[in-house]
Amino acid sequence: MAKQFKKKKGSQKKKQLQSNFPAKKETSVIKDGVISYEEGITVGELAEKLGQTPANVIKVLFLLGTMVTINSSLNDEQVELICLEYGCECEKHVPVDEVNFENIEEVRVALADGGVKPGVCGPRVRTVTACQGNEVCPSGCINTYELAKKLDEHYFGRELPHKFKFGVTGCQNNCLKAEENDIGVKGGMDVTWVEDKCINCGVCEKACRMGAISCANNTVTIDRTKCNNCGRCVKACPTEAWEGQSGYIVSFGGLFGNQIYKGEQLLPLIKDEETLFRVTDAAIGFFEKNANPGERFRLTLQRVGEDEFRKAIKAAYEGK
Repeated sequence: MAKQFKKKKGSQKKKQLQSNFPAKKETSVIKDGVISYEEGITVGELAEKLGQTPANVIKVLFLLGTMVTINSSLNDEQVELICLEYGCECEKHVPVDEVNFENIEEVRVALADGGVKPGVCGPRVRTVTACQGNEVCPSGCINTYELAKKLDEHYFGRELPHKFKFGVTGCQNNCLKAEENDIGVKGGMDVTWVEDKCINCGVCEKACRMGAISCANNTVTIDRTKCNNCGRCVKACPTEAWEGQSGYIVSFGGLFGNQIYKGEQLLPLIKDEETLFRVTDAAIGFFEKNANPGERFRLTLQRVGEDEFRKAIKAAYEGK
């Protein structure tokens, strides 16, 4: 007669307990080799940022002669030593909850000394927002970060009849939704087919989402009325038979909130930064001159009429 074996309850319980423990996190939130933290960060919180187990962090401090637990708060020196152990730097973020208005200038100076620039609100140009651009995203056609910094330096905080927003996105995927802003800047490409390099593989035709490219009879044609300057043909071509010049697709008068309006592209692709800034100068100047107090850019264009605005930005585009 065969023997019947029963599983021990203890082993089942142990297995159940083990399954309740989360696996070690392999991800971290280290950005450009730097960890950001706030006062009172615990061992567990720092371990999560580093992508380590709390036990590993506790061991580092133990070897330095300090006994801690997962919930122990760390001082600045301890955070720095642990980060150095794992090959990264750290920066402390200090939230400012309340500031006496009488001391505001003193606070501004202190922030400036630390390299911090305060934001703005009210009727002025707000902080410029941007997506990752071509420095990070393979779809990007322009360096959005550098452009956003230049726009910010040129316009940030400028007093106007109402708030004014810039949005910069790197390509036609439009992750930042450029057309929702008063001025939206989108990366694009002016593309050219180079016949001598083409092997008629048809990859560009498949890559084009607008149906603007046709490959037939050993030749390639592009319908410029359909092309949206996305540059996908340039990025997809295996033999560099498509060449692209990066540029800016600019939209004007976007609005998102109680009233929604998609900003309009009123000019061709702008191919250089100097022209772009002439156009944005003209647009903001038109708003500053014609808007009533408390009136958004789109509403100004509707009241005054777009014809006058078109004349102003066309003149700027042509350098007149």
